[in-house]
Amino acid sequence: MKKVTVRLFFATLLIAACACPAWAAANFDQVKREFRPSDTLILDRSGEVIQRLRSDATVRRGQWVALPDISPALRTALVLSEDKRFYDHSGVDWRAVSSAAWGNLWNTRTRGASTLSMQLAGLMDEDWRAGAGGRSIVQKVGQTVSAQVLEARWRKDQILEAYLNLVPFRGEMVGIDALSRTLFDKAAHGLDEREAAIAAALVRAPNAKVAQVSQRACGVLKVMQAPAKVDCEGLDLFAAAALQRKAFDASEGVAPHLARRLLALRASSPAPKGKESLGAEPATPKGERGGNESALLPLPPGDGKADGSSNLPSRTLTSTLRAPLQRFAVQTLTQQLRELHGRHVEDGAIVVLDNATGEVLAWVGSSGELSGAAEVDGVTALRQPGSTLKPFLYAQAIAERRITAASLLEDSSSQIQTAGGLYIPQNYDRQFKGLVSARTALGASLNVPAVRTLVMVSPDAFHKQLKAVGLPLRESGDYYGYSLALGSSEVSLLSLANAYRTLANGGRYSAPSLAKNPKPVFRPALDARAAFITTDIMSDPMARARTFGTDSILATRFWTAVKTGTSKDMRDNWAMGFSQRYTVGVWVGNASGAPMWDVSGTSGAAPIWAALMNYLHKTERSRAPTPPAGLVQSQTRFSNQGGTPLEAARSEWFIKGTEQSLFAINSGAASVHPERSAARNSTQKGIQKTVPEPDAVPRITAPASGTIIALDPDIPPKHQRISFSAEGRGTRWLIDGKEFARGPRAQWLPWPGRHVVQLLDANGKVADEIKFEVRGAGVREASARGGAPAVR
Repeated sequence: MKKVTVRLFFATLLIAACACPAWAAANFDQVKREFRPSDTLILDRSGEVIQRLRSDATVRRGQWVALPDISPALRTALVLSEDKRFYDHSGVDWRAVSSAAWGNLWNTRTRGASTLSMQLAGLMDEDWRAGAGGRSIVQKVGQTVSAQVLEARWRKDQILEAYLNLVPFRGEMVGIDALSRTLFDKAAHGLDEREAAIAAALVRAPNAKVAQVSQRACGVLKVMQAPAKVDCEGLDLFAAAALQRKAFDASEGVAPHLARRLLALRASSPAPKGKESLGAEPATPKGERGGNESALLPLPPGDGKADGSSNLPSRTLTSTLRAPLQRFAVQTLTQQLRELHGRHVEDGAIVVLDNATGEVLAWVGSSGELSGAAEVDGVTALRQPGSTLKPFLYAQAIAERRITAASLLEDSSSQIQTAGGLYIPQNYDRQFKGLVSARTALGASLNVPAVRTLVMVSPDAFHKQLKAVGLPLRESGDYYGYSLALGSSEVSLLSLANAYRTLANGGRYSAPSLAKNPKPVFRPALDARAAFITTDIMSDPMARARTFGTDSILATRFWTAVKTGTSKDMRDNWAMGFSQRYTVGVWVGNASGAPMWDVSGTSGAAPIWAALMNYLHKTERSRAPTPPAGLVQSQTRFSNQGGTPLEAARSEWFIKGTEQSLFAINSGAASVHPERSAARNSTQKGIQKTVPEPDAVPRITAPASGTIIALDPDIPPKHQRISFSAEGRGTRWLIDGKEFARGPRAQWLPWPGRHVVQLLDANGKVADEIKFEVRGAGVREASARGGAPAVR
């Protein structure tokens, strides 16, 4: 029997020894490198931490803490409590082993013989971890051998550091960083003796009851402070309070919404093996409500070395944000919303883009503690943009040569026929300015001229233009109708800011980026000449004067172009603009959609926009863009009305071929330019055509698409007609694929049912199309050539 026992012992020792080399290959640096916190750190472009966000819900680990950054009191408490001869033995405390063996022989309770090195070996290798019934003989021997190998390869300070970072504490907490931040709301270097004693007590019994923890902590304190007398009064209450505290927040920093966005993008687009940055377009994260911004943002580098450094924690994502700018943006938004206290506004969002690269430099999703919905990301949430869509409308009209910056538009009460009835636009101040130039109409943000311009362009064509600049509208242009000119659609702050960046880049579009993108891929989205003219209007303080005055918050000491907007019932307030290098977008409102009280573009979002622009250009210059080829600048004057010129004479920008020296209503223009006096006005009163008719794209002006027409039973069918009108020359009309008229006007005998009318240009191509429905009496018969139907 004795021989069998000896053989079994040596066999066990041999098995354990053979099992060690595979594990023992790991060195301290490798263990530290493979450590995985439960938090992901979001870094700014220079490597500064701007947000910590929990990304692993299965365990609570903090960051790896170096031994010098751990409280000396805790180091002392742990060694005295768990392994008082730690600095003397070489992995196994044989005195403790013999003492434990003697105690087991006489069935007396003694302290365990497991050293810190042995415990660390068990933490690092699953083979040596204790099961429900404790460790087997093989595990104990293997743990002993592994501890000695560990001591031979590692220094004592490395063993202690690794142990403190890997040891499980109470509940889900693993490592000293998680413990100190959760129970004591402080970093590991700030733990005092009482806190260190409680931490050491939890090592031996992580989930013990409060009374047992405080009793053990008292014993640790006595050993630490010996031979002085220790009073443990109140330690039980202190321990109870600590064990109930949950101070380690899941998120901390100045960019929580961006952090969640990056993690969602990483989850939906896992990096290929060996690669941490994606240039492909990731899918939209589940649960996100927004446009296609997620498909436009490449995933930034992460999970490893940022900026070439190997000393960073393993779970990191490097963004393009600037930490100082991000903090300033958060502070500015909070300050402005506090100043608006009492006006029923609690939310806001900010995004800052680099014009050249599209990199996101600041991303503030909400007002934080001021908001009732702080988790909602205002950068990607869909809201009505109000007047901020007007620059793209005027740019399109100028590009299509329907108007120039000096064309006269009538700002007066208007009733526009639509499929749903009459649309009656109003200005913000409920007043009308009469005849104004397009420059004034856009600069002063007048609503009625904008709607009149959309009548010329058409909602469907404007819808296509908005999509071209990156605004993914959910519905068709006909769905929004003429209210699209005033921002009745829904867009996100990010997509709208990037659309303004397209203007800043002369009509060239590229996607925004959360990864460093020095060479973005641009595509033309807007006529460069029209983009320049529109930008020039937005930067003109005199064009804004009628509404905002000459010295508003929008005026900066350096070159900028800006547009404000307010949605219906003051639910959303915007300030969108750009300088030579930066585009800044600001939204102010309520995430709930509740209206604000007396908050305009200049009192809500504009002060934030101005503060950010001033911050960005404290040391940087901003110059006006260089005009592209195909533009001319010429002197322009306006006719008199009541003895006073409609507007002061000025030097104006024109697309070459559209320039003229005088703008007036027809009677005034005919005497100076008789060759142009015959040019037909557009369908809206007061809009003077500045370009010969053949240049205009043919389109149907009436009826509106979607119109429902009811036959009158009291009028004989043969006397009822539907009138069609269009712009353009050489046009032909088709209904349900059959030609029925030519020229700018046509009439058709109504026929019950749904119909499609197409307008062909001089080349026979479809230039425009509408759909309508005729309701009324049924038809019994009709002539083969579309004669009058008989009514039954």
